[in-house]
Amino acid sequence: MESVFLFPLAQLQPSQLYISKAKLADVLAWWQPPTLETLEPVPIKRLNGTDGRIRVIYTDGHTRAFAAHRLGFTEIPVVWDEDELDWEAYQICVDWCLDVGIHTIADLEGRVISPEQYEAFWHDRCQVMQDELARQRADQTGIS
Repeated sequence: MESVFLFPLAQLQPSQLYISKAKLADVLAWWQPPTLETLEPVPIKRLNGTDGRIRVIYTDGHTRAFAAHRLGFTEIPVVWDEDELDWEAYQICVDWCLDVGIHTIADLEGRVISPEQYEAFWHDRCQVMQDELARQRADQTGIS
């Protein structure tokens, strides 16, 4: 069973560049009452950065964390993510965040965008990155 604990928002590194306005509205609508006890835990993971730093990153739940920030919470319930994910892709996403000065969920304040913009600016960018990683991995293994 996963162990849920509280973690400071200021110590969690985002791994996405934007928040969807529609997703944020949905979270704020269903998160009633907005207490830490009613917020679904956000999965996190330690990631060794390309700069040599170990960061604790969000693997999901950016919108929930952002809603908590907007409502004045300074910590959120989290759980260590045990899933096998593409950590190379997460590292690229974290590097994108660091490149534009996103170090905490509060840094996404000016990056709440329409669903259409979110699809174009975030999902499409991630798909291009995933396709490129797949090509690189195929080249390394000799499999096309």
